[in-house]
Amino acid sequence: MEFLKDLAASLRSARTVELPKDEKSAFYMLMSMVIANQYRSVSDLLSNSKFNINFAPGRGHRNLLHIAANCGSYDCLLILLKKGIEVNRQDVSGCTPLHLAARNGQKRCIDKLLEYKADVNIRNNEGLTTIHWLAVNGRTEVLHDLFAFVPDVDVEDAQGQTALHVACQNGHKSTVICLLDHGADINRANHNGWTPLHFACSHGQHDSGDILLRRGAKFAGDNFGKTPLDLCLEGGYSETCSILLKYVPNLLEQLITSVRSQKIKEPEYFKVLKHITSQGSGIADRVLTSLSEEASVIGHNLLSVSSNVETQVSCLLKSVRVLCKLYTHIYKSPPSPSSPNTPRGLLGVKPQSPKATEVFGPLEALWQLLADWLCLLRLEFNKDNDSQSGKTSESTDNENTQSQDQSHKDKEENSDGGDKAAVSVSEYIRGVDPRSCDQEGILKSLCVDQDVVGVILPRICGVIHAFYICCTCQHGHPQMTSPRFIEFVCQHNKELKLLVARSPEVIFDHFHFLLECPELMSQFLHIIRAQPFESRRRWFYDNLDREGSNREIIHSPPDDNDVLVINRERMFHSSCEGLIKQPLEKLKKGLAIRFQGEEGMGSGVVREWFDVLSREILNPDYALFTQSADGCTFQPNSNSSINPDHLNYFRFAGQTLGLALYHQHLLSVYFTRSFYKHILGIPVNYTDVASIDPEYAKNLQWILDHNIDNIGLDLTFSVETDVFGAMQEVALKQGGATIPVTEKNKTEYVQLVTELRMTRAIQPQIDSFLSGFHEFIPQALVQMFDEFELELMLSGLPEINIEDWRRYTEYSGYDDACPQIQWFWEVVEELSQQDRVLLLQFCTGSSRVPFGGFSHLGGGGGPQKFTISQVTYQPQLLPTASTCINLLKLPEYPSKTELKERLMVALQCGSQGYAMV
Repeated sequence: MEFLKDLAASLRSARTVELPKDEKSAFYMLMSMVIANQYRSVSDLLSNSKFNINFAPGRGHRNLLHIAANCGSYDCLLILLKKGIEVNRQDVSGCTPLHLAARNGQKRCIDKLLEYKADVNIRNNEGLTTIHWLAVNGRTEVLHDLFAFVPDVDVEDAQGQTALHVACQNGHKSTVICLLDHGADINRANHNGWTPLHFACSHGQHDSGDILLRRGAKFAGDNFGKTPLDLCLEGGYSETCSILLKYVPNLLEQLITSVRSQKIKEPEYFKVLKHITSQGSGIADRVLTSLSEEASVIGHNLLSVSSNVETQVSCLLKSVRVLCKLYTHIYKSPPSPSSPNTPRGLLGVKPQSPKATEVFGPLEALWQLLADWLCLLRLEFNKDNDSQSGKTSESTDNENTQSQDQSHKDKEENSDGGDKAAVSVSEYIRGVDPRSCDQEGILKSLCVDQDVVGVILPRICGVIHAFYICCTCQHGHPQMTSPRFIEFVCQHNKELKLLVARSPEVIFDHFHFLLECPELMSQFLHIIRAQPFESRRRWFYDNLDREGSNREIIHSPPDDNDVLVINRERMFHSSCEGLIKQPLEKLKKGLAIRFQGEEGMGSGVVREWFDVLSREILNPDYALFTQSADGCTFQPNSNSSINPDHLNYFRFAGQTLGLALYHQHLLSVYFTRSFYKHILGIPVNYTDVASIDPEYAKNLQWILDHNIDNIGLDLTFSVETDVFGAMQEVALKQGGATIPVTEKNKTEYVQLVTELRMTRAIQPQIDSFLSGFHEFIPQALVQMFDEFELELMLSGLPEINIEDWRRYTEYSGYDDACPQIQWFWEVVEELSQQDRVLLLQFCTGSSRVPFGGFSHLGGGGGPQKFTISQVTYQPQLLPTASTCINLLKLPEYPSKTELKERLMVALQCGSQGYAMV
């Protein structure tokens, strides 16, 4: 009868009426019901069972009361409590049911748990109590009812943090007010010395910070001296900083000096100051002037040689950059065309405004000190030259005297602050007061047992950089170099060049601003070009994209709109159409190429695209380039106008080469030296004519080598040229047809005729090409190379070095002693140069070796060595490759003969094309 009763009850309720005898199975059956708050079912099952109600399975060690409290299943929770479940049971993390209910704001559950004597003071493994959990999640409505059970509102967790600390950190305003109203210690510090104000400021909780300061919170540092202001600045919390300044106005000085902190990044610091200066012109002027004064102090410390040079240079540049950005944001508007009546300063530029004088005035003492140092160094250099030659020339003495007089004059005209600053530097170095000694005496005292130039060089370079930034800001014309800075360079040209000549690496370490200043670049270009190629190449790519775009090929799945789908049958036109549609910034960030009808994508596909496209550009059908006399290089076609759209195609060709150089992909094309010179802006000379007309170049050489007077050449400054079969006379200069070529002017004639053949005849083509090339490669950067180096960067090494290839090869499944590997390299040795190029293209997607050899082979995520991977042998199986990772999959052929045969078949049939296997 009992069985039938249970059967009927089960059928009526559509569930079992008994729990499984296995406690674990019974627990999980009940847990699902507790989560759904099916209290009647839970009650019935517990009533008809001997289930251990405190059973807590699994790693979490939570019983059913934990589950009910966490989910807010009040009715089930009540049943469990009435059944006598352990109310203060802790799970594996030390949390009680009361903790979980508090964390989730389950007010009814909390009230019932407290009624059943739940302990509010129990801590979990991290020391958190119930009041901490309520404060963490801002459960203010529950917190009010809990204070009657909490003996100490400032109870601490394992790190010494109270409920007020965590409420301030999470920005729960009402909870903060509630805790303070119930006596929470507003200045209580945790084990690290952090007060509630620290926590509010560390997370930018300006409302919580406002409440604390309004109620009298103290502003103090932690155990390591870090203040709430430091935390605001590190996080860039501008509104919270404003709150601090509102209640503690004298913090402005600390705010300004914080520019020295290496932990406070420039963007965050500027964000804070920008917000503060937006609150009125008064505070804006005060901030700008104070920051200018601070920058001056940092600069003087930098030149005192007592400080850490790297830290101080970084601080100085950060301070002046922020100063200039703030000044521009607050006071300057974009330059507009000036009216004829507008007063102009040096070189036609508006004179400095009174506001600029006020803001940048404190830095004038630093600029004067910089000039003084350069004058001192000029004397030092002259003294070194005198000691090397054994005598001092009269001209050098005059120059030194003039330099001394000018230096003394400058000091007399300078402000008191600047004079004192200059004195302090010299005093610090050797305890010498320049006002009581002449310049020569100062130098003698400075140079005892000390390389003054070596010590001061990076410091002076840092100050020069800061001076340039300020001059550019005050000038207000980003496309023009400040006349004041140009004047400075001209005045100290000799010293600057000697500094760089002494330590050439300073160009790359400190003079990045040269790239923004064409006048300066022209002054130092010969020194830059004298530096090692690899140093210049590294500087080139370091400065190519200052906004941090990734020049590596993107490997994350690209958006379909960003993928260039190229038709192999229309390689040239399809690529041209695709590039036109893509914004330049997207092309700079990365390339995603897919050939129409093929599935492959990745860096190997991109490499092949560049490789094939570069050769297609030279296709005679487009009439863009003609082969030179050497049969290997190419030159723009002077008759390319036969193609109506030739100039647009030249621009596309320039884009292609610029994009390849930008992303460090090699091309399978070589141009004449004269064309590389055009790209670099280097003038051509008569020797370049040999690339297109060797015999004519010999004739020009003969003219230069022999006296041509009275030998009857009857040459004039004009030549006849063939334009589509018609001869036309072209004057080399105005009136050239009537000007005879003589021994005196033959050099000019040779240069002009060279320019006609190599430049004027193809000037429109060159201009169009460069317009596309410079979209990716700035002229200021590329001009640091010569024509040989540019060819190396664009096309790589001309020969494949097998020894180098083998040295930088890795193996997977094979090793160097395996027969198949020995046979492979023997076969490579036997291949022709052309077949080696095919093999390289088959394995890597490119037919060229990058600069630096095979150790610099690139893959999808950076450098990727060539790898040979073992594949199980099957008859007729061909080698395959994964070009994205430079991987050759080589079967275990039983003989060298079969290996070579299969490899050659693969090379002839599969050196181009991609498919997923």
